[in-house]
Amino acid sequence: MEMVVRSVAYRAGKRLKDVVIDDISEVVQEPGTFIWVGLWQPDEPLLRKMQEEFHLHDLAIEDALNAHQRPKLEVYGDSLFVVVKTAQLTEGEVQYGETHVFIGKNFLVTVRHGASTSYGEVRARLECNPALLGKGPAFALYSVLDFIVDHYQPIMSSYEAQFDRIEANLFKADFNEKTIEETYELRHQLMELRNAAAPIHEICNQLIRFHEELIPKELRAYLRDVQDHAQRVVAATDDLREMLTNAMHVNLALVTVRQNEIVKRLAGWGAIFALPTVVFSLYGMNFQDMPELKTSWGYPATLAVTVTGCVALYRKLKREAWI
Repeated sequence: MEMVVRSVAYRAGKRLKDVVIDDISEVVQEPGTFIWVGLWQPDEPLLRKMQEEFHLHDLAIEDALNAHQRPKLEVYGDSLFVVVKTAQLTEGEVQYGETHVFIGKNFLVTVRHGASTSYGEVRARLECNPALLGKGPAFALYSVLDFIVDHYQPIMSSYEAQFDRIEANLFKADFNEKTIEETYELRHQLMELRNAAAPIHEICNQLIRFHEELIPKELRAYLRDVQDHAQRVVAATDDLREMLTNAMHVNLALVTVRQNEIVKRLAGWGAIFALPTVVFSLYGMNFQDMPELKTSWGYPATLAVTVTGCVALYRKLKREAWI
């Protein structure tokens, strides 16, 4: 796959032309023009070329080469470097990646690493909205952030559906090791999604409060909308993790109650069988002077007393709901 996905110049909200990498430094100097370069897992020579064309900071380039950065916003001179986590749902599996963004007054460079949907859809949508595109690279940055956050929602919906299935199993009074493993795995996945969404709130907050030279005031309402969507995902993950914890506690309580019921029943039957065991063990000692040992009615009388005692004990335990 090509590392350079698209390099396009825009002016007054309209697509001007595709730009060859070597011509970027010249085109970007044209009044009212900004360039959006989209890269996919670029190698070091290409990123060094971007550094040369846009005068990017060494530390930002080093971070962009490494696909394992924490989400953040860094200021390097007159440009910003933004790192956000991307996520996409592919055949029921959630895959995570990163997007690194360089933004200046007249340029936007997006660098995608790992699992990340192409921003061609974002670019096409902006090109159909000249009023928004005409406001410069900051609105292109907003569109990318909004696109990333929107992709969190289908993942959250799949987790909610998975939770419904797990919850139904947890509310059974049976201990199911597989269900407990699924619960733990879902909690882990929810934490991963939360860790991707939560930093976007702070990144947008910094973009809203600072960097007015790059982020126009009219963009603040749009960034607050991205904040709100990211916060919804964070709140949903927190709620779902809490509900999973509560469901696990309920499951353990139900299992414990059921075990107690079984123990009570076993104890009840044990008490009933203890009575004839004691009587028969006494008569099994074969002493010469055992009571009624030589009478003809001794054996049936002993059986009758034993059975009567067992029945009486059974009825007592039945009334107490022990058996």
